[in-house]
Amino acid sequence: MVRQAGAGRGVTMRDVADRAGVGLATVSRVVNGASGVAPELAEKVRAAARDLGYRHDATASSLRRADRRTDTVALVLEDVANPFSSALQRAITDAAAERGVLVLSGSSDENPSRERDLVETFTARRADGLIVVPTGQADDALRAAQSFGTPLVAVDRMVDLDGVDTVTVDNREGTAAAAARLREAGHRRVAYFGDQATIWTAGERLAGFSDVFPAATAADTPGAPGSPIRLGLSSVEAAERAAHEALASPEPPTAFVSGQNLITIGIRRALQEAGLEHRIALVGFDDFPLADLLTPGVSVIAQDPAQLGIEAARLLFARLDGHEGPARHTVVPTRYIARGSGEIPAPANPAP
Repeated sequence: MVRQAGAGRGVTMRDVADRAGVGLATVSRVVNGASGVAPELAEKVRAAARDLGYRHDATASSLRRADRRTDTVALVLEDVANPFSSALQRAITDAAAERGVLVLSGSSDENPSRERDLVETFTARRADGLIVVPTGQADDALRAAQSFGTPLVAVDRMVDLDGVDTVTVDNREGTAAAAARLREAGHRRVAYFGDQATIWTAGERLAGFSDVFPAATAADTPGAPGSPIRLGLSSVEAAERAAHEALASPEPPTAFVSGQNLITIGIRRALQEAGLEHRIALVGFDDFPLADLLTPGVSVIAQDPAQLGIEAARLLFARLDGHEGPARHTVVPTRYIARGSGEIPAPANPAP
C-alpha cells in the first residue's frame, strides 16, 4: 500500500520510494545523481518527487559523503553592481553549472572587514573552494581558509600567499600602451585618476602610466593641488568632482587616463558638463555599457572579465579534482578599443 506523506512533516525519500514503487536505494541514487539507474526508472522517481513536492537536502547528503563535498563554491566580488563583477560572476556560475555545482557569492565593497566576514562565512558553510577578488588587506582570513583545506583562487588581483592560484590581466602593459598613444598624439599634460592605492590593480595601472609619463608621478604628494595624479577615487561622483577641479586648475590637462570604469564615467560627465568632450582626450581602463554610443565614443583598455572567470573556475576545479602542483598564475591580455575620445590630438597651443 502506498503511504501518503503525513501532514505537518516533510516529504522523505521513503515517501518517494513508496509512490514510485521502487526501493529506497534507487531513490537515493537518482536524487544524488549517481549512475546505475535505468532512464525510465529514474524518470519515474523524479515524477513521484514532483508529485509529492519532495526537496532534496543537499546539506544532509554532503555529511554522508566520504569526501565531505557540498557541491558549492564561493565567490567574493568587489561589487556585483559593477558590470565587470557581474560578467565575472556570470562566467564562473556558468562554468560551475556544467559540473552541477552551486555558486554562493557576496560583495566586499573594498572593505577588508566585509571580505573577512564573507570568507569566514563561506568557509563555515563548507564551500568546497573559494574564488576571491581580494582587497589585499584580509589575507589572514584567506590563510585561515587555506588551513581548513579550502582551495583558493585570487582573480583580478594578486595575493601575498603561498599556494594560491591567480588570474590577472596585463594591467601595467595595457595602461602603458594606451598612455603611449596619448604621448604620440602630442599630449604632455596628462592626468591619471585611479582607485585606492592599496588595491593591487590600481598600483599596476598607475605604474604603467608612470612608465610613459614619469614626470607626472614624480611629485611626493599625488592628489595635492596641481598634481596630475588623483588616487582613492572609487565612485562616479568622486571622479566627476576631481575632474572638475582638474579642469579649473591653472594648467588643465589636455588628456585623462582613468584606472577604472566608474572613474571613466565620472570624468566623461565632467567633460560633457564643461563642453570639452571633443577637445580633451580620455582613455579608460575597462569597458562599460554604452561607451560606444556616446559622441565621441569612449576609448578603453578592455579587459575580458568572462575569460578571467573561465580561467579562475578552471584553476579552482583542477584543484578540486586533485591537482597538487605549485601555484599557477594566468595572465589574460587586454586590448585597446579606439572609439574617438582617446584619439583626440593635443591642441597646437595648449593654454598655459
